[in-house]
Amino acid sequence: MIKNRKELREFLKCDKMQLGIERRFPRIYTDDIWRYEIVLRKYEYWYNSTASFSIIPRMFYKLLLHKKSVKLGIFIGPNVCDKGLSIAHINTININQNAKIGKNCRIHKGVTIGASGGNDAPKVGDNVFLASGCKVMGNVKIANNCVIGANAVVVKDILEEGITVGGVPAKKISNNNSYKFVYWYKANDMEEYTG
Repeated sequence: MIKNRKELREFLKCDKMQLGIERRFPRIYTDDIWRYEIVLRKYEYWYNSTASFSIIPRMFYKLLLHKKSVKLGIFIGPNVCDKGLSIAHINTININQNAKIGKNCRIHKGVTIGASGGNDAPKVGDNVFLASGCKVMGNVKIANNCVIGANAVVVKDILEEGITVGGVPAKKISNNNSYKFVYWYKANDMEEYTG
């Protein structure tokens, strides 16, 4: 949860690193995903702000996020994803507002993380790779460093760290972890991005 400007800068920096971007600013006609993530983080900052004047920027960023969400087909609520978020592709990404996603998560297109009614939404660990079309549904937990394979449907807890799951319903298919998919593992100083 972003509570101050220092944390906002840290989240923006970690997201940029996870996206593998070295430019200082987004390009005008490209970088749609990066611009989406910037707006998401700024909305989270103002959403969590207790300042009396925060209502105006909060409403501005809420509207801007909504417009970008509809344009790109990406729907993520505030305070759902920890720092180091990387959205690989636009289109049909839907994450329930009650879900909790850890640091350095990489999400591909067609991913759904949904509740099974009420507030029973998934809790995803750190450094998790969510491949194209996977679904994580209900009150489930996913351990750190896991890979959820393409089109897998997760309806039960995955408590073993560093494995790959796939199939319908998802089950363990290998001991391969998410290291090669998560950008910060390629950096020399991992701790700078993991906090």
